[in-house]
Parts: sequence; C-alpha cells; structure tokens
Amino acid sequence: MRRGPAAARPRAPAAPAAAGSSPERLQKLLARLGLASRREVEAWIRAGRLTVNGAVATLGSRATAADQVRLDGRLVRTRAAPGGAHVFLCHRSPGEALSNVTARLPSRAGRRFIAVSPMPRADGGLELVTSDGALALRLQRRVHAWGSEFGVRVRGELGETQLAGVVGGELDGGRQLAVERCAPAGGEGANRWYTLSVRGASGKQVRQLLERQGVLVSRVLRTQLGPIALGRALSRGQARELEPEELAGLLAP
Repeated sequence: MRRGPAAARPRAPAAPAAAGSSPERLQKLLARLGLASRREVEAWIRAGRLTVNGAVATLGSRATAADQVRLDGRLVRTRAAPGGAHVFLCHRSPGEALSNVTARLPSRAGRRFIAVSPMPRADGGLELVTSDGALALRLQRRVHAWGSEFGVRVRGELGETQLAGVVGGELDGGRQLAVERCAPAGGEGANRWYTLSVRGASGKQVRQLLERQGVLVSRVLRTQLGPIALGRALSRGQARELEPEELAGLLAP
C-alpha cells in the first residue's frame, strides 16, 4: 500500500530578535555614540580598561546597545541619546578652542563632539558639531556641495587684479574653488573687510585663496554653512541646538 506524503514537521518558532541593534565592533559603537574616537577606544581596549558583559574586551570584541559595557568598572552609555541626534550651532571666537565651547553644551547630548567642517583655530565664526559619529560623517560628506559665506579681514584694499584672482578660485596645486562673489564689506584704517561667497570651501582654503593674491589676511570668520546662518542673536562663545527642520535642511538631497 502506498503511503501518502509524509506530514510536514512543524517549524520551530523563530527566535526573538535580540534587544538592541546588530553587534558591531566596540570601537565603532562607542565612536558612533560620540563617547570617544575609534583610536581612543582602541587605546582603552589595549590597556584592558573596557569590559563587555563582564569579559575584558579585545580589539575584535563586538557589542550592541543591549550589552553592558564598562570603562574602568563604570557603566558606559551604549544607547543613543533620547530624542534622536543632536546637532549644535556654535559661535566660536578666533583663537578659542572649540572644546571650550562644546564643554558648555548639555551632557545629555554626548561627551565628545565632532566638528562637521572645523575652522582653523586662529579664525572662527560658525561651527556645526554633533556627538553622533555616523551623522557627522554624513554631514562631512555633504560639505563639498554646500555654499558658505565668510567675512575676511585683510590689510588694505584689494585691487581689481586681486579681486579677479580671488573670484577665479585657484588654489595651490591647481585645485579650484567655486567662488560666487567677493565684495567689500567696510572697515576702518588699514583694515578692510570683504564678504566671500563660495561653494564647498573650508576656512583654510579661503585663507589660502586670498594669500595667493599677495593679500595679508588677519581674520576669517564663517557666517554661513549650507542653509545654516550664524545670525546676530548668537553671541560669541554661545551655542544652540538646531531645530529639526534645520537638520532636515542639511540632510535634504
């Protein structure tokens, strides 16, 4: 007698997903949360200062937000800050360390802040910082497409040839900046201010651009980065958190 097809065995129910995200390297996890740089975390691991669920971490250790990670015995926050990512607009004074400004930011936003496109310490103005490493990387990759505005203080007035050279946008090594305009913005005595609008430029590149024209630059202040403008309401040394719609504007295609 022929037997009918064997009854299918019932499948075991799928195991519940582990709490937290997929495991990732410990140095990547802590850097993404803004707790330290990857190199700093690696140094902690080599020194035996980090544990994961009670076991001493190694360079290949992985963890999730659900694991207990401790540094020198103290529990480390491995979950994202409540309320999502935090990005701050800082007004940094020339010569002031950015860390002095970020030290005044709320502790709930993180312990280590990453600048999106840092200005040279000798200069200042608008800085954008976040403790979210993944978000910082996304924003850093978008900087080249953003228009920026700078106030530049120079010694004396720029001649027509110098202005044309600045607008030409040529840097050392044949690199090119997309300069939209360079216009006088007042000044007194021997010092003159110019407003420079340019796409995808760092503060260091702006200084180099003018110095290539034989200009003595004494100050570079960034007043706008992408859709975010410094404004007069934010005094030097102060910072404010970006509104959700402002952050959405930075991330928009």
